[in-house]
This record gives sequence, structure tokens and C-alpha cells, in this order.
Amino acid sequence: MPGILLVVSGPSGVGKGTVIGQMMESGAGGKCRFSVSMTTRAPRPGEVEGVHYFFVDRDAFLRDAERGMLLEYAEYNGNYYGTPSEPVKRGVSAGECIILDIETQGMRQTVEKMPEAVTVFIAPPSIGVLEKRLRGRGTETEDSILRRLDAARRECERMGEYQYKIVNDSAERAAQDLAAVIRAEYLRTYRNMEVNEQ
Repeated sequence: MPGILLVVSGPSGVGKGTVIGQMMESGAGGKCRFSVSMTTRAPRPGEVEGVHYFFVDRDAFLRDAERGMLLEYAEYNGNYYGTPSEPVKRGVSAGECIILDIETQGMRQTVEKMPEAVTVFIAPPSIGVLEKRLRGRGTETEDSILRRLDAARRECERMGEYQYKIVNDSAERAAQDLAAVIRAEYLRTYRNMEVNEQ
């Protein structure tokens, strides 16, 4: 049975990582795993090659991008980040659910190359709630908070490009909703065409 490429997006501070983590810890998502991204930035202490990222130099990254070997890529703070396509396709062919936690721009690039991707937008209950969460972290400057809120409004405007919307008003409930999406997708007829003769 073909697996699922699950693309999850949402504004910074919405809790995507928490929701995905809770869903995976519960086992409700079945055979799910994260795709390992490629980056040109240096490894941070404790990061393991092939587990957290594939660490490459800028020339190697751009060469792979030019050869069409990345599902999506973008530049952030002077470093490139991208998703190698071959491991994703291999996992999906093996029936796995491969999760990409990427921005809206990356989602568009991915869907162009793999139109069968399942897209989920994790939204805050409101921009006001998102602002409280960002301020509650105590790690952001006022300027950074305002920039993140502005970006969140722009991302929420693109929500209609996604197949599913999950509101994260409770991480536990949102994790259950994400698991329900995965279960429903595995039940689609095109993934289950074989008929038992006995």
C-alpha cells in the first residue's frame, strides 16, 4: 500500500512541533517519521549527521537543487535548507507516512513535484492567542514579535491552499485531529485496491 507524504505548515509559535510530537508519541499516526532535511549551516552541539540534518557545503546543496534532487528548498539567515526527494519517495513507496514540517513556499514546491502530498495547515485559535504565546515565551524582542505576527497573518491568508486545517487550541486535541487525517488518508481507495479472494 502506498504511504503518505504529509506536509504540515503553520505560523511560528503555533505549536506545530508539539502537535506532531504528541501525535507520534501516542502511536496514533502509525508508521510516521520525519523527513531529514539538508542544510548548509554548521552542525550545532549534539546534532547528528543523517538524524537531525544532512550537513553539506553550499556548492553541493546548489548542485543538488539544480539537478532537481530536492523537493523544496529555501534560504534562511544566509543558510540553505531543503528536502532531499529520494528518501521521501522511497519511504512513501514502502508505505510509510513521511512528515515535512515546512513553510508555505516549501509546500507549493513540494506539491508541484509530488501532487499526491497531503497538506495540513495548523492554525492558531486567533492572532491574539498567537501573540500571547509568543510573548509568553519571553525570548523575543518586541520587533521580533511584531515581525512574526505579520508573517503569521500572511501565512494564514494562504490557508485555503491546504487540504486540511487544524486549529491548535489544545495540543492534545490537535494531535488527535492530525492522527485522524492520517488514518483517513490510509483508507483512501487508491491506497487499498487489492481484494482478498479467500
